Amino acid sequence: MTDETTIDPNDVRLESLTPLPGSRRARKRIGRGPGSGTGKTSGRGQKGQGARSGKGPISTFQGGQVPIHMQKGKLRGPNHKKSMPIGPFRTHTVPVNVGRLDVFEAGSVVDVDALVARGIVKGNANRGWPVKILAKGDIDRALTVKAHAFSEGARQKIEAAGGTVEVLPLRPAPADG
Repeated sequence: MTDETTIDPNDVRLESLTPLPGSRRARKRIGRGPGSGTGKTSGRGQKGQGARSGKGPISTFQGGQVPIHMQKGKLRGPNHKKSMPIGPFRTHTVPVNVGRLDVFEAGSVVDVDALVARGIVKGNANRGWPVKILAKGDIDRALTVKAHAFSEGARQKIEAAGGTVEVLPLRPAPADG
C-alpha cells in the first residue's frame, strides 16, 4: 500500500464529506424561457389532458375505449336475476374434504368439535357456519362422521370404507323453558 491510498481517520469528518463527482445532478427548472430547453409548455407537450392542470386521467383510463371491467358480464351482485345472493341472504359452508379425515384413528367419532381441535376447521367459532364434507381425496378407515351436510360422493366414500354418516341440524334446537 502506498501513502496515497491510505486515508487518515482524522480527515474523515461529517463536514468534509462530499458526494462523488457526477452522482448528483441539478434540478431541472422548467418554465424559464425558450433558452432553457423546457420553456413555454414546460415539458407537457401541446394541448390535451396531459397539458392541463389537475390530476389527469385515472389509472384505468384507456383513451375512451370501454374498460375491461365494463366489458365483462355482470353476473355477480344484487342487480341481476341470475346473481348469487349477497348480504344476509347468502349461504355459507365450511368445506372439508374426505382426504383430510385421515388424521383420525379408525373407529373414532369425527364431529365439528373434533375438526376444530385438529385444526382442519379454522376461524369458524364466531361465524358458526355449517360444515360440509366433500369427496376430494380418499379414506381408508371406518369413521363416524357428523357434519351439517355431505356431498353424495363423500357419503359414498365414507360408507364404502365402513364408516357411518350423521347429518347434524343446521341450527341448534331452541331450549324448552
